[in-house]
Amino acid sequence: MRGHAAIIGAGIVGAATALALRREGWDVTLIDPGEPGGEQAASYGNGAWLSPQSVIPPAMPGTWKKVPGFLRDPLGPLAIRWGYLPRVAPWLLRYLWAGWTEAKVLRTARALKPLLDGAPALHQALAEEAGVPELIHRTGLMYIYPSRAAFEAEAMAWRIRAEVGLAWREVGEEELRQREPTLDRRYTFGILAEQGGHCADPGAYVAALVALAEREGVRRARSAATGFRVEGGRLRAVTTQGGEIAADRAVIAAGAHSRVLAAAAGSRVPLQTERGYHAVIANPETGPRIPLMPSDGKMAITMTRAGLRVAGQVEIAALDAAPNWKRAEILRDHLLRCFPGLPRDLPAERVKVWMGNRPSMPDGLPCIGPARNSGDIVLAFGHGHVGLVAGPRTAALVAALLAGRRPDIALEPYDPRRFD
Repeated sequence: MRGHAAIIGAGIVGAATALALRREGWDVTLIDPGEPGGEQAASYGNGAWLSPQSVIPPAMPGTWKKVPGFLRDPLGPLAIRWGYLPRVAPWLLRYLWAGWTEAKVLRTARALKPLLDGAPALHQALAEEAGVPELIHRTGLMYIYPSRAAFEAEAMAWRIRAEVGLAWREVGEEELRQREPTLDRRYTFGILAEQGGHCADPGAYVAALVALAEREGVRRARSAATGFRVEGGRLRAVTTQGGEIAADRAVIAAGAHSRVLAAAAGSRVPLQTERGYHAVIANPETGPRIPLMPSDGKMAITMTRAGLRVAGQVEIAALDAAPNWKRAEILRDHLLRCFPGLPRDLPAERVKVWMGNRPSMPDGLPCIGPARNSGDIVLAFGHGHVGLVAGPRTAALVAALLAGRRPDIALEPYDPRRFD
């Protein structure tokens, strides 16, 4: 055995990392008080997309002009709660600055590209090993627009995708009708990303990966991590609410709950929570043949095992703030407008809503790298909108770091010290 590695967080990043480290000969303990893939986790309720195209950060040139609207409209696609503004203002300024120019956005896209490359195939391999191959689908993804002019209004984002080597093809109105005959006819243009995929049940997928890790010898500790015992710069133990867990290495992969743990390891990073919502219609009368993202809704529409899921919205608020369920209702209503064949009088028992917390860094890039107080502790969080898709490659990077070998992806863009 190489030693004992404690991984904090049983979401997609933690689950994939547990498998990767165990297979490299580490004794591994996975620490999380919740059930893997449970409704408390962001890994449960995300948009279910596995999209290599997701290299564009949330903020783009000109986003700063929209901030007053974000504050005025609590139900807009991106909203900031007034009471939280003083606390989030420094993060928000960094967020806007990261997308201030096209050159900045291009740098972010170049950094994200290798983290997302080939992700559907990586997930498919993991799902097969975990005995749930039916959960990963590589049928492509499509972005849909009311017109070609609406697509051209987003030309910068697609120009940057092309510049970093991503490919897609245009879908005209006739082909769009053939591909998605039940889609509202106001959509006349699409962009098909054939290399994309989706997960039919992200929560069950993460649970299956953790179960596979346990079968391979990973231990579970059902407790909340609180900090670390470091002596002479070397990690001795992870402290939890249930006591100490002796460890030679630790990985912080606790999603939106990672900031306090990172600070305990000496790394003060500007992690914030981007709260996202979803609504699921059980037993839908109609829906898309492949996952769709309408330009006028900016939400992911995906057929899942539980029903037709629509996920999106960004709400900047405290981690423990109460949900605003009207935001989920907006997603539901937009979904109904996209597919006229869905009934308008859906009974409450057929619609399930959810809210979760995306762990987001202001520059749109995760933190992957050693903690300041000890190289024995590695940070692996802050993936924002790309946590699911980036899980396997993040795990490979962490495994390389702990093994002391050179990763196959440059780590500088993800270095937690970039915020010092």
